[in-house]
Amino acid sequence: MKDDTAIAALAALAQEDRLAAFRLLVKAGPAGMASGDVADRLSVAPTRMSFHLSALERGGLVTSRRDGRRIYYTVCFDRMRGLLGFLTEDCCGGRPEICGVATPANEEVT
Repeated sequence: MKDDTAIAALAALAQEDRLAAFRLLVKAGPAGMASGDVADRLSVAPTRMSFHLSALERGGLVTSRRDGRRIYYTVCFDRMRGLLGFLTEDCCGGRPEICGVATPANEEVT
């Protein structure tokens, strides 16, 4: 992954509603979710959520597909794995055992 690609993806995630939507879409898996359902689940106005989902799509983290009047969004899992790999590529000077196990998302990191 190139730096500019990683920066675009990280910038897309750097907003509370977009991060929450991305995490929800990760949970939804390959089937994805309709934008209205994402908005409902996150208690965000549908037009605002469409704006945020479009930002995630421009960042290369999700794709969209139309089904009638609904637009479904799905995480680009290959791109997500690529971003994670890019971020940890040089972890601990080439000694990944130092990094240990990832902290669960519900635990605070100090």
